[in-house]
Amino acid sequence: MNETSDIDNSLVMTEVITPDLANFYGNLHGGHLLNLLDKVAYACSSRYAGGFTVTLSVDQVFFKEPIYVAELITCYASINHVGTTSMEVGIKVIAENLQTRTKRHTNTCYFTMVAIDKQGKPTPVPPLVVRTEVQQRRFQEACARRAIRLSKFGGRVESSA
Repeated sequence: MNETSDIDNSLVMTEVITPDLANFYGNLHGGHLLNLLDKVAYACSSRYAGGFTVTLSVDQVFFKEPIYVAELITCYASINHVGTTSMEVGIKVIAENLQTRTKRHTNTCYFTMVAIDKQGKPTPVPPLVVRTEVQQRRFQEACARRAIRLSKFGGRVESSA
């Protein structure tokens, strides 16, 4: 896997929701979901970068529906955009009731992750190869989100990691 076109730019992770992860309403605690999403973003971006990454920002975490105890959640992550040292990781969460086999799209979010070297300094990542229409759409939408982030924080956000 020496060519950048062969680099994995997506990841799928699953977890069963147990009672110890529930809030007072009996739903998955939002903080636990954010923790899991950060792990998913780390795994996806580190695999792509071929080294360690750190979280720079989390954008647009949408809690569309609650996730219930005993449901299986599947997180679908993809690298949507790559800068010099940063990557946007989009994550879609699907909750599945294992008894009825019904699935619901419950959450979407975007993490900006920065690749770092052994000294903790930002390090370059391979360019993103966009092949499909879906990847192209994700790339274009990520470019728009990146432009908004840059306008809010002025300059290159990836250099501040």
